[in-house]
Amino acid sequence: MEPERARELLAQERARLESALKLHAGAPAEGDAERAPGSFGEEGLYQDEFDEGRRRELEAQLAAVERAEERLRNGTYGLSVLSGEPIPDARLEARPTAELTVEEQQAQGR
Repeated sequence: MEPERARELLAQERARLESALKLHAGAPAEGDAERAPGSFGEEGLYQDEFDEGRRRELEAQLAAVERAEERLRNGTYGLSVLSGEPIPDARLEARPTAELTVEEQQAQGR
């Protein structure tokens, strides 16, 4: 993949993730301090935990973007971090942060 195209894809992914993180960063906790967790009809605790999980997932994805940007700077973007084998451009178009070939990822069970 051409470095300029990789930069474009990674910039788009970074913008998407940072925008999503902003939505979760300022969100107030839904739980009501006056009610005990697990009270009948209590959905706030569930929502708080769901939101926290989503925030962590977005942060992990952003970290993957940062690793991909580092590989791009080092000239190793598009190569498997495991084997050094080329990752097909079609995979990188679909998932710009891909670190493994499809076969390697399937072998690792992810």
